Amino acid sequence: MIGGMSWESSAAYYKDLNLGVEKRLGGYSSAKTVLASVDFAEVTALGQQEDWDGVARILAEAAKGVEAAGADFLMLCTTTFHRVAEQVEEAIDIPLLHLADVVAQSCKANRVENVALLGTTFAMSRTFFTDRLASHGLEVTVPAAEHHDMVNSVIYNELVHGQVLDTSRRKIVQLIDDLWDGGAQGVILGCTELELLIEQADVEVPLFPCTTLHVEAALDRAL
Repeated sequence: MIGGMSWESSAAYYKDLNLGVEKRLGGYSSAKTVLASVDFAEVTALGQQEDWDGVARILAEAAKGVEAAGADFLMLCTTTFHRVAEQVEEAIDIPLLHLADVVAQSCKANRVENVALLGTTFAMSRTFFTDRLASHGLEVTVPAAEHHDMVNSVIYNELVHGQVLDTSRRKIVQLIDDLWDGGAQGVILGCTELELLIEQADVEVPLFPCTTLHVEAALDRAL
């Protein structure tokens, strides 16, 4: 795993992987993992400067370390930084379990063809993630641009610091309801931290939580 983007979501990945192994294998079983955690501030600054080659170099070096430590496949514990997933994958010989592929497969398995993506402003306003989802035959929409700052602020000013606020939950739930009213058959929680805030019980429309789905796919492959 390459984590640290943010460490809050990486902690959820680590916990859920171990809970999943314990549930599937029982006893004292736990997940055999290699985690390289990068500096969120460093990669975020490079991304804001549009220096994606710089981001790719950092994540590729981390990936090489994970591979050298014996990992059988790689996970990027982030949505936004899948922007450089192909460059990272080219730097290693082990396969990358691409988050968009995992989420798309879950949508298709649940017969959801029109899905909305919630995430950072970057993930919602660029096409690197939505195009990958669409390559699986999905119709993908995002909230209108006037909502991007609100979602981005909840992620970067609250959730990455472990702050889970009811006021923000209500705002996101209302946005999800609006997307459902607009024709979305499901909503992707396309930033790993959003699962700290929103659960399926909060809304009626089917949710596709990226971290949970990524972890389940990793467990399937590893076991």
